[in-house]
Amino acid sequence: MNDGEEGAGRAVPSRRADARRNKETLLDAAAAVFVASGVEAPVRDIAAKAGVGLGTIYRHFPTRADLIIAVYRHQVEACAEAGPALLASCATPYDALREWIDRFVEFLVTKHGLAAVLQSDDAGFEALHAYFLDRLVPVCARLLDAAADAGEISPGMDAFALMRGAGNLCIGAEGDPRYDARRLVGLLVAGLRRS
Repeated sequence: MNDGEEGAGRAVPSRRADARRNKETLLDAAAAVFVASGVEAPVRDIAAKAGVGLGTIYRHFPTRADLIIAVYRHQVEACAEAGPALLASCATPYDALREWIDRFVEFLVTKHGLAAVLQSDDAGFEALHAYFLDRLVPVCARLLDAAADAGEISPGMDAFALMRGAGNLCIGAEGDPRYDARRLVGLLVAGLRRS
């Protein structure tokens, strides 16, 4: 293999890594704009925040629903990947569980308008909801198991039930500034601790 071929072989993975980073930057920018202004925010605001042109956004995401779904999936992945990282970095498994639930709640309360955008496509919304559960319930279960194995919580807590309870406490957080879903979920998680 000559030097030109070697250099070309290295450029392809580098370009792919750059494209992946650029797409993640775009998704992070879109998420920030959605949190600040809702999912109906102008695409030009997302482009400006990401430092890209409108064409770049439309090339990756032809419709607003495509962009919203991609942001949602990207954030589900970030939440899923946080579980093992928190288990490795926190002082105790319970601390990892508490921090992960905080991130889960943050994820839930910042999804302004997602359901409304997807109402016209029930099958798409159902698939997205199944993806959400498939990725996050096992992470929560692993955190609960680790905390139970450490004797910090009682064994047998169902991950889906905990996530659903946290989700139910988040309902209404968007419409009432006096309603503090994070505090209420914090009390729920504190109630898991063994005395």
